[in-house]
Amino acid sequence: MTFITRAGDLLPLLTSAFVASTIIALALTPGIQALVGRRGIVDTPNHRRVNTSPVPRGGGISVVLAFLAVAGGLTLMRGEIGPMPAPVGISTGELAALFGGGALAALIGAIDDLFNLRARWQLLGQLALAVVAVLLGVGVKFVSNPFGPGLISFGIPFAVAFTIIWIVGMLNSINFIDGLDGLSTGIALIAAVTLGILSLTIQVNQPYVAVLCLVLAGALLGFLRFNFQPASIFQGTAGVMFVGYTLAVLAILGSAKVVVAVLVLGVPIIDTFWVIVRRLLAGRSPFTPDRGHIHHRLLDLGLSHRGTVLLIYAICASLGVMSLLASTAAQIYAFLGALVGFGVVLFLVTREPREALEPDTYEVENLE
Repeated sequence: MTFITRAGDLLPLLTSAFVASTIIALALTPGIQALVGRRGIVDTPNHRRVNTSPVPRGGGISVVLAFLAVAGGLTLMRGEIGPMPAPVGISTGELAALFGGGALAALIGAIDDLFNLRARWQLLGQLALAVVAVLLGVGVKFVSNPFGPGLISFGIPFAVAFTIIWIVGMLNSINFIDGLDGLSTGIALIAAVTLGILSLTIQVNQPYVAVLCLVLAGALLGFLRFNFQPASIFQGTAGVMFVGYTLAVLAILGSAKVVVAVLVLGVPIIDTFWVIVRRLLAGRSPFTPDRGHIHHRLLDLGLSHRGTVLLIYAICASLGVMSLLASTAAQIYAFLGALVGFGVVLFLVTREPREALEPDTYEVENLE
């Protein structure tokens, strides 16, 4: 892994952007928490959730506002900020898809937070987001050849279909893994940092994307202060939709980094894949909520709430390091190995019926 020559000169900007978005998210979250709490926008305990009392949701709005303020401000005032890189290879339409689409994703999610939309309407909104992004120019037109030099180019029909699947899949992966305090926030933070570092390498050479990734990471870190176990506020669908969409688009912009994103986000992607397979085999809708996710299984096996979250963080961070150091072929083999490994683990822990631990059991563990 070799960095571009400008990487050192960009460190002050990257640090400042990261810190600024962190501070904004930290400052905004308490106010949003009070607002949604007064309006009764909360997650109430049930058989799937581990919270034992109502917790405000919609806190991801602070991440949205911090990202749009810092990343949007840096982009609009790029000419007045000397070290701010230009969005080379990124069209105006793609920028509109990133910022406007991200805001639209948050709006759709906020509507769900308010009215608890059915899964079919959420999926329709996700498809609309993906189509809008494609119409504005976002597309996976090529990927690195894992078995030789050069790139593999996609025809327009395949590129369009792949991009829509990629965006919708990313939205649902982040949504499905959002089941424990701080889990989806931390995973997204690790992914954003990884994509940011990768964007500074000579292989990708997208310093503008690197800045945006660090801005997103900072906003997530600021929110994680309130979202880590025991969480005082949840992201809500607004935050989950925004984060999933933004990560999906950032992985595409400039030089497609989809393979790396697939690996570093391997846990939520693989979890989503096996959950959908299991639900379909059981004759149920793939969007029917249940306790079949990997984090639920780890809890039922006796791992503590915080221990489960930290273990999944460690796996994602390890995959992130591998994505930076390994070849594309090795990344694909690692992902396939993780896919099979997770499948075996999930099969073994679900082969015999297990009694799910009750939410108050998790709470007692967390107080120890």
